[in-house]
Amino acid sequence: MRPTPCRTAVPRRVSSFPGTDWLADCSPTPTMVRKRWADEELADIPAASWAVVEADLMRSIDALQSLGRARRLGPVLVCPEADRAWWLVPHGPGALTLGELPQVTVHKAPWTLRCPPAHEYTHSRGWLEKPDGSGRLTDPVDLGAALGLRHPIDLRELTRKAT
Repeated sequence: MRPTPCRTAVPRRVSSFPGTDWLADCSPTPTMVRKRWADEELADIPAASWAVVEADLMRSIDALQSLGRARRLGPVLVCPEADRAWWLVPHGPGALTLGELPQVTVHKAPWTLRCPPAHEYTHSRGWLEKPDGSGRLTDPVDLGAALGLRHPIDLRELTRKAT
C-alpha cells in the first residue's frame, strides 16, 4: 500500500510520537486536535484522508493476528467497552466493497473518527496497531480476507468491476 500523506495548515509541532503527529495532520484543524489531546479528550479526525472500516472487536483481533503475521497492518483503533474496532484503509472501491460483508460498516467523509493520540489510551479507546507516522494503511482486500471473506479473489474481482 502506498502511504497516505496528511497535510496541515500550521507548522508541525516537534513530537517524539510520529503517529500522533500524523493523525493530527490528517485533520483540517491539527491545533484543535492537539489541544483536545492535551486536555485528555478524544479528538474528531474526519475520514477524509482514508476510509474507516468498523467491525466487532473479537473478529478484528483474529484479523489483526492474521494480517500481523503477513506484516500487512495499518492503524487499528479499538474500544473494548463497545466491542468495536476501526481499521484505517485507503479510499476506493475495495473499501466500499468491504461494507457488503456481514457486521462490517465502512465510513467515509464526512464521518469522523473519535480517537486518542497514537501513544495513549483515553476514554476506553486505544490503538491496537498504532499509526507510525508513515501513512501506512491496511489493504482492504487483505482485510476482507482476514475478516472472513471465503475467497479473497472475489473482493479483488468486485473491486475491478467497480472501477
